[in-house]
Amino acid sequence: MADFVSEFWHWFIIVLTVGGLLAMFPLIILNRGDKPGGDPQTTDHTWDEDLQEYNNPLPGWWLNMFYITLVFSFAYLLLYPGLGRFPGFLGWTSLGQYEAERQAAEEKFGPLFNQYAAEDLKVLARNEEAMKTGERLYANYCAVCHGSDARGARGFPNLRDGDWLYGGAPEQIKTSILDGRNGAMPGWQAALGGEKGVFAVTEFVLSLSDREHNAQAAAEGKAKFQQLCVGCHGPEGKGNQALGAPNLTNRTWLYGGSQKTVMESIANGRQGRMPPHREFLGEDKVHLLAAYVYSLAAELEHE
Repeated sequence: MADFVSEFWHWFIIVLTVGGLLAMFPLIILNRGDKPGGDPQTTDHTWDEDLQEYNNPLPGWWLNMFYITLVFSFAYLLLYPGLGRFPGFLGWTSLGQYEAERQAAEEKFGPLFNQYAAEDLKVLARNEEAMKTGERLYANYCAVCHGSDARGARGFPNLRDGDWLYGGAPEQIKTSILDGRNGAMPGWQAALGGEKGVFAVTEFVLSLSDREHNAQAAAEGKAKFQQLCVGCHGPEGKGNQALGAPNLTNRTWLYGGSQKTVMESIANGRQGRMPPHREFLGEDKVHLLAAYVYSLAAELEHE
């Protein structure tokens, strides 16, 4: 409620809110009905020949509840934000509430994460009690993108398949979580001379993983691949973890491996971003979270 584009909206909210509440008082008074003890009035609604609807007043306790509600509304708007930019006399903000709760949680749970911070990631990944905590961290902060089972989704890597864009060593995983990653593949349609060139390189890329492909087009695409793609994916298409360039010789595809999808990736490029969590979670929590993510890949090694 603090950032209005003009003074008009600040006063618009105040007038609309306060005016609406004030209008409730005469509305309730005018609709109280007859006073108790007087001759009853009807609403002129009749059913079954003589069954009439009376216009009886509301019970006093019920009517008073309406007034109490309106008074409470005014008191609330004086204490808490709700009238344009007016912050309320208590100075409450949702951000302040969040920071207070975060600080309380940090004081309570901080020592728990601190005790794991100095432990080697590989050793920590075998600590069952620690991994239960790591799993809860993952569910809260990572599952929305990578899935509750950590198997990823379109554009979000599978953390269980052992294939890593930036490396799967424990410290590399920790760096990815701490500082985030920005993956960018440029679109090549113009440089490849249009759709025909994109098709040729696509067929060559499919051939790298022994997929069904057009051999003649793949031969044409190989020359273009060597000219434009080896800088990131390498001469054999095995990728480069320093750049986050994927290995094209396996069948692990971040955005899908159909011919159509690969053509889209080459023609239009892809933009991927993993946000940094250093400031948000802190190093101690990230250390435990990295150990948990590493343990998912370690499970694969033992299967």
